[in-house]
Amino acid sequence: MRIRSMLVICCAALAACRASAPAAGTANEQDAFWASLQRLCGRAYAGTVIAPTAADSAFTGKPLVMHVRQCSPGEVRIPFHVGEDRSRTWIVTRTGDGLRLKHDHRHADGTEDAITQYGGDTRDAGTGSRQEFYADAHTASLIPAAVTNVWTMEVIPGERFAYALRREGTDRRFRVEFDLTRPVPPPPAPWGHSD
Repeated sequence: MRIRSMLVICCAALAACRASAPAAGTANEQDAFWASLQRLCGRAYAGTVIAPTAADSAFTGKPLVMHVRQCSPGEVRIPFHVGEDRSRTWIVTRTGDGLRLKHDHRHADGTEDAITQYGGDTRDAGTGSRQEFYADAHTASLIPAAVTNVWTMEVIPGERFAYALRREGTDRRFRVEFDLTRPVPPPPAPWGHSD
């Protein structure tokens, strides 16, 4: 009887430990996604807007290039050039709970735009090829309409990189895909950064 009681207590303790530990799949999926991003470091790729809307007219008819420009163990910086406009950089960082995406917007003189550093965090493991970032409190205070924004990044190795936005509860959608089979020459540094 005593052994059975000890066994029940041990099983309950083990179950409690498992419930409080982070799921192993979360780290594995995000580690795989992170490794795919890191493998692109130093390379640039041309892109195309998929299903453009009127809100995306600034991207029409202009060359689109993403450049995985800077990589460290905790951060990847990806400038996104729209024609001669070098104002945008996507910044993906590792956090204690997952991954974070921020948008660094700058003027040609290098100063920050009034609307910058918006973005959000992952809420779950995602997959090794796709991560979703949900708008954070800073984004909601900076751009109230963006409170339901969800940004997505996808890396299909040897095939494509995609950046997308959906605004839940609305028809606002944006998606740009970059062809990973054909690297292009790296563009100049984004505004506010030196070569």
